[in-house]
Amino acid sequence: MPLQGTVMSLLDRLRDDVVFLRGAWRALKMTTPIARNPTRVFPVVMEELAEKFGDAPALISDREQLSYRGLLDRANRYARWALREKLAKGETVCLLMPNRPEYMAAWLGVSSMGGVTALINTNLIGRSLAHCIDIVAPKHIIVAAELAAGFATARPLLQTNAKVWSHGESPEFPRLDRELEALSGHTLNAAERPALTIEDRALYIYTSGTTGLPKAANINHYRVMLGSHAFAGVMDTKPTDRMYDCLPLYHTAGGLVATGALLLNGGSVVVREKFSAREFWDDVVRYECTLFQYIGELCRYLVNSPPNPNETRHRIRLACGNGLRPDLWDAFKDRFHIPEILEFYGATEGNVNIFNFEGKRGAVGRVPWFVAHRFPIAVVRFDVEHQQPVRDAHGFCERCAPNEPGEVIGQIVNDATKPGNRFEGYAAQGQNESKVLRNVFETGDAWFRTGDLMRRDENGYFYFVDRVGDTFRWKGENVSTTEVAGEINSFPGIADANVYGVTVTGAEGRAGMAAIVCSGTCDLSALHAHLVARLPDYARPLFLRVQSEIDVTGTFKQKKVDLVKDGFNPAATHDPIYFNDPQTQTFVRLDPALYQSIERGEVRL
Repeated sequence: MPLQGTVMSLLDRLRDDVVFLRGAWRALKMTTPIARNPTRVFPVVMEELAEKFGDAPALISDREQLSYRGLLDRANRYARWALREKLAKGETVCLLMPNRPEYMAAWLGVSSMGGVTALINTNLIGRSLAHCIDIVAPKHIIVAAELAAGFATARPLLQTNAKVWSHGESPEFPRLDRELEALSGHTLNAAERPALTIEDRALYIYTSGTTGLPKAANINHYRVMLGSHAFAGVMDTKPTDRMYDCLPLYHTAGGLVATGALLLNGGSVVVREKFSAREFWDDVVRYECTLFQYIGELCRYLVNSPPNPNETRHRIRLACGNGLRPDLWDAFKDRFHIPEILEFYGATEGNVNIFNFEGKRGAVGRVPWFVAHRFPIAVVRFDVEHQQPVRDAHGFCERCAPNEPGEVIGQIVNDATKPGNRFEGYAAQGQNESKVLRNVFETGDAWFRTGDLMRRDENGYFYFVDRVGDTFRWKGENVSTTEVAGEINSFPGIADANVYGVTVTGAEGRAGMAAIVCSGTCDLSALHAHLVARLPDYARPLFLRVQSEIDVTGTFKQKKVDLVKDGFNPAATHDPIYFNDPQTQTFVRLDPALYQSIERGEVRL
């Protein structure tokens, strides 16, 4: 029996290696030529694609449809507008527009003229929106008419003196859509264009701002090419494929991966303005989609939604994305009959990119030993209390043992032949150094800090543990918010959970608290018993906050800042708060009197 187990383990590993090599080979085949042809940037690629695929559908929505030739025509009109406005190479245009085919045409046209398009989160208003505009100092701002009200809340706060254009009806700003109609869609000649290489900046894409104001990541033309070409290989896209893209076009997954990967090989992209769990499968079937891109909690929303006859009538062959948690993996795959899930991990601004080609449940990716030299990634021991990697007696970081959680870092290699190993940084230079870890394993080396805690098993599979800052210490132990949330979410009646740590006067560390959303009636006594059976005492939430919905970013990442700020004070919210009472061994409603008793140290925690 032990021999059979050994043989099976070896066969499984060989099978996984073969699957990995196939996927990695397709990706390398697509991406290796990028650095060898430095002047072949994505706008140039789009000209080639328009010539090759002509009137085939490129971008489809309920609002409009653009063929490959039509997309290029629209992009050329934006390029001529940029030329007319004397937009210099490196100058910025902010784009505030909902998901639609027009969106991609706008940044394609601006980037073809050397301009940099800042892709602004359409959910932002006021100070956050003003901040995102000001940090890139734009020369122009394009605002879709339906977002004018949101922009108006930020306008008085702007320090930037930019010209504002409206796309659609506006009583205040010139209408860019009308201007574009009067311009030619023919390709500009070489004399009208600046010389561009993959080193030139193309976009600013913002971090989601879950723990503070967003940062604008520098995206050069190489990263645009890498994002599209790598995933065209990873997903093995074909002209017969259709991608369902309901993710924001202002982020990498929805705006570069889901779009570029399909267009490169002649496929089509169905652009949905906003994600809708109720209409998701109806859209997928109606448009005959074969792929869809997921991120964050989108899959959880689908699993928690009522049954839909179309959820198994689709032609989906692959779901690609990141953030599908282990507690949801099987339910998602089985209920919706998803043939293949391709989970990956990567940061917009970073140099750590890994893929789970093998469909290993819960893993975010793998780096087998035979390709480790091409992907210099390490997991280093992390001090949760001081929020820094651990250093040894010589001042160097320590690699984690197999299955030991630590921070994932990627070596920064400033080599022209390996642009994917660089760290391009942010628009605000002062934000760069905090993401670089120096003198890690030897004097003078530099590594990019992902800010993510993971563990890597003996076979090279990486498993997400938590975000740096989300893991906290209580009773001398590290508590993973992701692990706790997974156990809460596995309880019947829980639709979603957001776990975080809160301070308690007189207590060391942070006590666990969970904001939960119940689908119908939630038996808190049974939930307490569920958590006792599955979590050690120190990891069980001391407080529960029952909400109607979890506050998330535009890419479904849970927000914690305001929750942490409110703490467990019942006066800070109208949401009911419950205390994990050690005397009654259940959750009891927290009122002002009990709150004060806890704060005065009269209640034993």
